[in-house]
Amino acid sequence: MLLPTTKDELIKLKWDQLDVILITGDAYMDSPFIGVSIIGRVLSQAGFRVGVIAQPDWHMPSDICRLGEPALFWGITGGCMDSMVANYTALKKKRHSDDLTAGGKNNRRPDRALVVYANLIRQYFKETKPLILGGVEASMRRIAHYDYWSDSVRRSILFDARADYLIYGMAEKATLEVARKLRNGQSIQDIKGICYISSSPPPDYTELPAFEDAVADKKSFAQMFNTFYQNNDPLTAKGLFQRHGNRYLIQNPPQPLLSTQELDDIYALDFSRTVHPYYAKQGKVGAMETIQFSVNTHRGCYGECNFCSIGLHEGRTLVCRSEKSIFDEVKKIAALPDFKGYIMDIGGATANMYGIECPRKLKSGACKNKRCLYPGICSNLKIDHSRQINLLKNLRKIKGVKKVFVASGIRYDLLLGDKQHRAEYMRELIAHHISGQLKVAPEHVAPEILKRMGKPASRLLLDFKNMFDELNQSLRKNQFLTYYFMAAHPGCTRDDMRLIKAFAGKELHINPRQVQIFTPLPSTYSALMYFTESDPFTRKKIFVEKNLRGKQHQKDLLTDRHTIRKQARKVSW
Repeated sequence: MLLPTTKDELIKLKWDQLDVILITGDAYMDSPFIGVSIIGRVLSQAGFRVGVIAQPDWHMPSDICRLGEPALFWGITGGCMDSMVANYTALKKKRHSDDLTAGGKNNRRPDRALVVYANLIRQYFKETKPLILGGVEASMRRIAHYDYWSDSVRRSILFDARADYLIYGMAEKATLEVARKLRNGQSIQDIKGICYISSSPPPDYTELPAFEDAVADKKSFAQMFNTFYQNNDPLTAKGLFQRHGNRYLIQNPPQPLLSTQELDDIYALDFSRTVHPYYAKQGKVGAMETIQFSVNTHRGCYGECNFCSIGLHEGRTLVCRSEKSIFDEVKKIAALPDFKGYIMDIGGATANMYGIECPRKLKSGACKNKRCLYPGICSNLKIDHSRQINLLKNLRKIKGVKKVFVASGIRYDLLLGDKQHRAEYMRELIAHHISGQLKVAPEHVAPEILKRMGKPASRLLLDFKNMFDELNQSLRKNQFLTYYFMAAHPGCTRDDMRLIKAFAGKELHINPRQVQIFTPLPSTYSALMYFTESDPFTRKKIFVEKNLRGKQHQKDLLTDRHTIRKQARKVSW
């Protein structure tokens, strides 16, 4: 049963009031890939009455008021993406389409959705139940942060939204604890994984540089971010506080990671994998074509690319589902009436991380001054793709399944680090699990830029390509690699883009097409570099392309077929 989104549904259910109303910036898709649906299902499974208002019209009360007022709290999310990323390109142009909106037209999501939705509720419900923010927009904007679209340091979004609490990260445990405590009339300020505003800080929490100091001094901003970033592991993080004027943002330590069983239980919930009829009648939701018949195998990512928000939001420690849980979900999908036999993707943020994690990290937490994969693979990370190989082989045997594709991309450095199983894993992928092409994301080739991105050396890409080509030939397959590159990352110059062009032509034999312009996402190291124009690890000044024409020119240097393929300088790949 779908969660109700209309008054008529409440009447049919004979519910006079909901316990929780969830507001989202996406269309309501009942899918395990959609955060608001997971939270709604988890709360519903625990006995709470939950409703969803998706993409409410913020110009009038008809949408926000249609389910009444909740008995416990309002849960507000901007959706699966930060609303500013969803609404604008890296060149700050308005996006005309939106795959998360019914009908595909980008006209249903406001800029700074959390702020708009929270203030919309306050406008029509005076002295209402607590407003609680969640999702990636809340997570990445929970402390003072650089905002690319206003080119300024903004306060914690809790202040701008005038919300009561914020739940950061993957929020199932915290949200359930919040709901139970509110139902019992208890305080929720001691719950792990939440932020709130206070007139005074807790005595044992670590202080971040104040918002005003972060605005005035880039060194203070960098110090603030470093301390914040190092306090996100559930096993080692301390509570934090940051002064904003005469009040304090309080961040409690993170929630413990879900266990495999807890993650399995979430994915066993009865998701319909459909768009709610109320929204489906407004048109197709493009995202459903990708996620309807796809399966998540794990959460988190220890790749720690400096431009990416996944590690900070989902966590740097992998939590994997059991094989049985994955098999059960695929069997459910195979039984759906419109399933044609194709699992469109099996994986996660990086597909081939499944089943691979550092035992030391699981016991003691993530290292503070060391990364799992950069500059090389840590010796404590024992890489073994055998579990993934068995998973893929067994998925192919499920009745009704014709193909299981690995479409979410893989880390080639991780693959090459598994000397025992890498050839077998690649053979399995090429023979059975690639739909003509396999995505990889080198992002760049210049050593200094790769260093600032936290990406592996280009020689590993060439080693991987050689293995891929040889196996394709031996298996008589006509498959190819799709390479994703990035322009205008902090430190990147036009000469660096010419270097990619020369490398792509000489070594990869392609004219790059999959090229994105860097976007400084809130609370990422790359955004810190963009704002401060310095390398936070060496503290050296770096060139940052901030002119929009200059950014476009960097991209054009790579995608233009007529650009001369020449090296800007000699480089050892």
